[in-house]
Amino acid sequence: MYDRQLLQEKLIQIDEALQRIRRRSSSMKTVDDYLDSDHGLDMLDSIAMMLIAIGENFKKIDHETKGTLLCEYPEINWAGVKGIRDVLSHQYFNIDAEVIFNLCNKDLPNLIQAVQTMLHNTKQHSDS
Repeated sequence: MYDRQLLQEKLIQIDEALQRIRRRSSSMKTVDDYLDSDHGLDMLDSIAMMLIAIGENFKKIDHETKGTLLCEYPEINWAGVKGIRDVLSHQYFNIDAEVIFNLCNKDLPNLIQAVQTMLHNTKQHSDS
């Protein structure tokens, strides 16, 4: 069995990071917005760092729950969520702004929803 309190703390960290990504990416209307200015490049860097942290925490969660938690949310590409951490960490100077842009605009809302559902569900289990 895994520590539900620790799981909830990690999910809160992930949720906070996702909210930062949403806020930071909201002003980016095109891929070029990340590349055309120092501000855009700073946003790209900061979003990449948050994605690394999120991927790392999900790797830990998956390990600690022995693969039982994430499979309850099949609408999310968990291999991609965890894998982006590896790609960004090892290829940091080759960040693809288009991948980050698409992730923020297409995948982020579903991931935020899944994490908030996880938080709700783990809170319910800890209350009972």
